[in-house]
Amino acid sequence: MSDSKRKFEHIKDKFAGGIKEVAGKVTGNEQLELKGKIQASKADIKKNFNVKDKIEEIKDGIAEKINDRIDESKKKNKKKK
Repeated sequence: MSDSKRKFEHIKDKFAGGIKEVAGKVTGNEQLELKGKIQASKADIKKNFNVKDKIEEIKDGIAEKINDRIDESKKKNKKKK
C-alpha cells in the first residue's frame, strides 16, 4: 500500500472512530462510543506499528549493504589487474 493510501486510511479510521464516539456520547449508546474509541485507537496502533514498512526498510538496508560489498569487490579486482 502506498504511503498516501496508508495516510488516507489512517485519517478515515480516526475520523470514523471519532464520529462513532461522539454519536455514542450524544445518544447515550455506550457500545457505539466504545466502538468509536476502539476504531480510532486501532488507527493509531496501525500507524505506529506498521510492520510492512519496517520489513521494507530492513530489506532495503540489506540490499544496500550487499550492493556496497559487490562494488568494493569489483574495485579490488580492478586494482589487482
